[in-house]
Amino acid sequence: MIAGSLSRHSTVRLRFCFDGVTRAEPGVLSLQRLLALHRHGRFGKMLYPRDPAIARGVVLLRVHDALSDGASLRDLACAMVGGDVVEQDWGGPSDSLRSRIRRLARQAREMALGGYKELLLRK
Repeated sequence: MIAGSLSRHSTVRLRFCFDGVTRAEPGVLSLQRLLALHRHGRFGKMLYPRDPAIARGVVLLRVHDALSDGASLRDLACAMVGGDVVEQDWGGPSDSLRSRIRRLARQAREMALGGYKELLLRK
């Protein structure tokens, strides 16, 4: 039989070895995903929950792209919260909006300089 040409009637032997109950969960989840794919021919949404860190990562990537294209911090603020809010808050007594945008810019630069590796190594 050629690799990758398994039919619905082919026999596949799977062996899972678990070192303790707490370490079994990732293996069981992988098996559930495989079975769902086999049964339904697609990936089940419930077996792939959204990671809240992904949304933050997307924002940081967009901020980095904007900075690389020459956007100012004020430009970033306008894109994120709207020009009307920036008009009211940017030069006002509260520094919260400017601080938030500066933090985003700093985090985006840190991620581009290697911080993304932590995201890849996260379990």
